[in-house]
Amino acid sequence: MAGELDGPRLEPPSGQAKRLVVFLHGYGADGNDLIDLGRAWQGLLPDTAFVSPHAPEPCGQAPVGRQWFPLTFRDPDERWRGVNKAAPVLERFLDAELERRKLAPAALALVGFSQGTMMALHTGLRRAAPPAAIVGYSGILVLPDKTPPEAVAGDIKGRPPVLLVHGAQDDLIPAQALFQSAKALAALDVPVEWHLSEGVGHGIDQDGLRHGGAFLARRFGLRA
Repeated sequence: MAGELDGPRLEPPSGQAKRLVVFLHGYGADGNDLIDLGRAWQGLLPDTAFVSPHAPEPCGQAPVGRQWFPLTFRDPDERWRGVNKAAPVLERFLDAELERRKLAPAALALVGFSQGTMMALHTGLRRAAPPAAIVGYSGILVLPDKTPPEAVAGDIKGRPPVLLVHGAQDDLIPAQALFQSAKALAALDVPVEWHLSEGVGHGIDQDGLRHGGAFLARRFGLRA
């Protein structure tokens, strides 16, 4: 985890960013996988910079992909240990990006997909100054195995609004994860909205994309 993160960036046409959206990709992908979401959202989110860092480790299951942490599916607590291990390097990246652009922490939003959603939720809820919003596609809120959410309440530093979006036909992370995560977030007093995309597997369709962009626009105060 010694190396610092970097990845593709998309600057606002105005040249002056007032907000920053950070995309966190899934297991076996890289930052290029999500940066085009920024292009789709530029109309909704003017004066917003987008960055999609490559995860810190080579993926054990994908020759050219990256991972935030390894997955073997043999250890019920590997996700919990994984998000905790990967969080510091992500925190440093977020702080550096905000500092470089002279933006306040409230100008930040996190958008994750799959394993990236695990990182977005874990890190975003624990930042000393919370982000404006978190959008999580096709992921899950990671908790220690067989532990109620209330057990980690002391770790939560802020309660930014969260939108969870999941494909109803997701066979990698079943849609039940959406409801489990929404329930756990509510138990932590985190304001949460959700959208289930019918007919969608482990991916993001146009409807989910629209919901995510509109949610961020509202949370940034750009529209009612």
